[in-house]
Amino acid sequence: MGDGTAGRAGQAACCSLRTCAGKQYFCSVELALQVIGGKWKPIVLWHLRSGGRLRFGELKRQMPNVTQKMLTQQLRELESDGLILRQVYPQVPPKVEYSLTDLGASVLPVLGQLSSWGSLFEAEHQGKDASLAGGPSDQPRVQPGGDDKG
Repeated sequence: MGDGTAGRAGQAACCSLRTCAGKQYFCSVELALQVIGGKWKPIVLWHLRSGGRLRFGELKRQMPNVTQKMLTQQLRELESDGLILRQVYPQVPPKVEYSLTDLGASVLPVLGQLSSWGSLFEAEHQGKDASLAGGPSDQPRVQPGGDDKG
């Protein structure tokens, strides 16, 4: 039928409440977003993509808007879910490095696509943002570093 009820019935049958790794979800997209979603987790994973190891301070420098507390929390959750490895070296002061596990690396193609889409979105909206930034003023705009002479 064309009323869409068949699709909804099929959806209800496959989307029952499930539990995995202590997370409750109805569909695999919901589970994936619980594991890698949020503002900072994808960015942490993206910065670790080179295959190397980064220390906490290096990650923090690459993510200047995240607080130390939030970065610590996100790293703990990613480690708990098996996406990153936390390597502690027994020295004074303590040295801790973070790297991707194979499971963490498996999400990189998805993040690569997200990055590409972000670039498309940026290109699409670049001109619109510039026109909105000036507001309704009729006065000429002065470019940074330029002079304000006619």
